[in-house]
Amino acid sequence: MATENLLTEFPPVSTGEWEAVIARDLKGADYAKRLVSRTDEGLAVRPYYRAEDTAGIEYVDAAPGDFPYARGARSIGDWRIREEIDETNPEQANRAAQTAIADGAEEIAFSDVFVSNASDLGMLLANLQEVPVHFECVTEPLLRLLIERLSQRQALSEVSTGFDPLADLDFASEALQLAPSGLTPFTIHGEKFEEAGATAVEEVAFALAAGIDFLAAMQDRKIDVNRAATSVTFSFAIGADFFFQIAKLRAFRILWARAVESFGGAHESAATRIHARTSRWNETVYDPHVNILRGTTEAMSAILGGADSVSVAPFDECYKMPDAASRRLARNTQILLKQEALLSRVADPGAGSYCIETFTDFISREGWKRMQTIEAAGGYLKAVTDAVLVRALGESLAAKERAVASRRRVFTGSNQYANATEKVLSGIDLSRLNARPRATRSFEELRLRTERHAVVTGKTPCVLMAEFGDVKMRSARSSFATNFFACAGFELVTKRFANADEIAASDADLIVLCSSDPEYLSLATNVIAKLKELGRETPVIIAGNPESAEELRAAGVADFIHIRSNPIELLTAWQQRLGIKD
Repeated sequence: MATENLLTEFPPVSTGEWEAVIARDLKGADYAKRLVSRTDEGLAVRPYYRAEDTAGIEYVDAAPGDFPYARGARSIGDWRIREEIDETNPEQANRAAQTAIADGAEEIAFSDVFVSNASDLGMLLANLQEVPVHFECVTEPLLRLLIERLSQRQALSEVSTGFDPLADLDFASEALQLAPSGLTPFTIHGEKFEEAGATAVEEVAFALAAGIDFLAAMQDRKIDVNRAATSVTFSFAIGADFFFQIAKLRAFRILWARAVESFGGAHESAATRIHARTSRWNETVYDPHVNILRGTTEAMSAILGGADSVSVAPFDECYKMPDAASRRLARNTQILLKQEALLSRVADPGAGSYCIETFTDFISREGWKRMQTIEAAGGYLKAVTDAVLVRALGESLAAKERAVASRRRVFTGSNQYANATEKVLSGIDLSRLNARPRATRSFEELRLRTERHAVVTGKTPCVLMAEFGDVKMRSARSSFATNFFACAGFELVTKRFANADEIAASDADLIVLCSSDPEYLSLATNVIAKLKELGRETPVIIAGNPESAEELRAAGVADFIHIRSNPIELLTAWQQRLGIKD
């Protein structure tokens, strides 16, 4: 049956008809509150998107590999699996690189190798001539050494570096005049914006502004714009918002292509080189194997967004030096996505998705506007000097941290669904733990404080979730309270009780009453009275925020936990009250 005939069997449904059905199903509930979410960038994300939402978007019908590269700079969907090598000794780094290549890596990035002379460089690159190699931490002498070596012999594969061209524009100009083909000498590091709290729009705008400053500076130094444009790679960190991260890379390619074109560059030179790395900001110390799952979805966003190379972080890198097993898991994540999930088979599989196209258009439009604001104020370098970016990033980071602290932004195993019995203190390297900002750092500090207290005293404070009365409410509130106190690593006990006497007789350091609002006043009054009779001073907390809160406080209730409570502040206060000190 022909496709067109098949589709005629399904009559078109208008947006109005969809909305009418939704309104009927909502039964008077607020549409915006129930079905519309708002991103950090300010976009109101609707519950569905239709073809009409993409009307007017210019690039929708462009093919992969066609200007402005919304659908990718390549006509194929493949990417390179980049392995990061942390060894500092050239010989050891070379051995680690060869092992990684044998095990499936397709590109090597030397993160912090120490190269002092041509002999070190030769040792480092031995047997890697056919492998794309990236040098992340590059000094001016090392870049000169690379230029000299590659000018003397034909490189069989690509070489790139993480040298920031804006750090020394005069040297960047000199390097461009000397650099041979096959060497991409510069990287503009967009990932530092994500790690500092930037939204997707800010990441795109700031990286774009940095690239524009670079092109303008090279133009002033009489460097051909095509040469300048093809000399730089952009690197981005990929966060957790799956579709928005896909759209972020697509949007950046569009904007960079526009920028290069505005400088008079050829369309071929406007194709962006993008490296993507899974986010360090999202990594967690507790329940660390969840980092494997985070790395998988982040890698998928990078791949579907059209990154040229991708690094997946070992799940344990945030708290110790990764071992062979964690590196293998990280590498195999991409091998699986390529060889088993077959994500390399199709370029830009999200093309035509009304949602992704809409997000891409939003980020590109808002990113361009933000870039223009920076340009109008004197450009990227001036914005850095005047601390404009620092202030903007500070505001964005504070907003993200508030979302994490309030648990509106969920980090499984850390601020929600934590395993209170998990202990990590003996297996972490504090220097790595504090090396970079991470979303869950404040929750980890809570847990580590409790662990240190247990090591010193031999005891972890016990919190009793005392279930009583109404079946539905007691279970819901008990689950909420357990989840809440697990974030601080307390010993947790959940038990159902028939009366106040049984609750008061329980052996616990803190009692959380889990019942319904109408039952709380009588229950709490009786429990507190019985505790006094027994000579106990065990604090009593209410799970919920009942209208009788003032009466409950007067009866001796110590605190309330509910959805609007600040977990960091409240749990810290209770740690101190229960004898847990910094």
